[in-house]
Amino acid sequence: MSQGKDKKPHIGIFGKRNLGKSSLINRLSGQDIAIVSEIAGTTTDPVKKSMEISGIGAVVLIDTAGIDDTGKLGLERIKKSMRIISQIDFAILLISNNSIGEYEKNLIERFAKNEVPYLVLHNKSDIHPLSSTFKKETETILNTTVFPFSCINNDDVQELVLQIRKHIPETAYQNNSLIGDLIQEGDTVLLVTPIDDEAPEGRLILPQVQVIRDLLDNDGIAVVLKERELDSYLHKMSPEPALVITDSQVFLKVDGSVPAHIPMTSFSIVLARQKGNFNKYIEGTKQLGKLKENDKILLLESCSHHVSCDDIGRVKIPRWLDQFSGKRLNYTIVSGLDDIPGKITDYAIVIQCGGCVITNKQVKNRIKPAIDAGVAVSNYGMTIAYIQGIFSRAILPFTSNSIHSTDYL
Repeated sequence: MSQGKDKKPHIGIFGKRNLGKSSLINRLSGQDIAIVSEIAGTTTDPVKKSMEISGIGAVVLIDTAGIDDTGKLGLERIKKSMRIISQIDFAILLISNNSIGEYEKNLIERFAKNEVPYLVLHNKSDIHPLSSTFKKETETILNTTVFPFSCINNDDVQELVLQIRKHIPETAYQNNSLIGDLIQEGDTVLLVTPIDDEAPEGRLILPQVQVIRDLLDNDGIAVVLKERELDSYLHKMSPEPALVITDSQVFLKVDGSVPAHIPMTSFSIVLARQKGNFNKYIEGTKQLGKLKENDKILLLESCSHHVSCDDIGRVKIPRWLDQFSGKRLNYTIVSGLDDIPGKITDYAIVIQCGGCVITNKQVKNRIKPAIDAGVAVSNYGMTIAYIQGIFSRAILPFTSNSIHSTDYL
């Protein structure tokens, strides 16, 4: 699972080999998506399956390899399973036979480090009933509840669904409105959407679609046009738009055309407020004005797509940064949720894309190592606005007080 292509809440199922993880995911989803076998180590790579949970909606279940796998290949399987932890919103840990050891305790430590809430299921309780003494001692050690469970017991399955619904954070499946707090019912929002080589054939890019849907949900009016039609439309548009949102690539054009009293921002910055760490992005973006010769820049591009000759993350941002800084800079670009090469402290700044195809938790955990290490973080839209000299205006719709551009230069 090197790429996060699903914004649904992600639930990981963990435990030792042959404890019934695959049977559990099949039972929950109602499909034989995961291979079940009495041979330990049957599950190799994480397996994903979407299902609906009442009260939550669609979720993604992830079946992982056993945490006690052995051998060189087994260690690679464990590594992939451990990587999943930073990408999930909730975890289910399976134990059995009234036993818990270092494997499970290490896993729980990783849950805590990544702020992942979890449940502990004592599986196969129809074969080895959960001891009241073991339950009490384990709950004291782990500071959580241990539930007896059997895949053949319908009541246990229903109880598990209830417990998932009770313990999974609401933030995993209830996203805040993108711009609902910025507009009033009936307000018009002007969306500037260039149709260039990077625009997908026959459709809009996902952030544009998300903003349009959010506008409709909040009883706003969306007007969508290309940058070439902006000037003529603004001249005759009445009433004026309450807000203008543009693709970051035409920031300067839109900034020059839209009167200063009309709020303006970009799709990427709108997403940055919903996902990641908006305040850290604002704080970290000013590092762009302090770059030194041979500094390393990490660009995190969460979606995978065909790279055009003028790709925003791989071509345009590096080119604009070189011109802005006047320095020789080194760029590392990582797609999806692949591992980051080297130490995070090797980089002067980490620049994250809007994250439209991954979950809020995945974006936060993607930039968390940088924040924890004191490395500056920014966002594609904020970076472009900063190096083009319109950062203050681009973030102003989301800040209570005006921020002067001199604070960031």
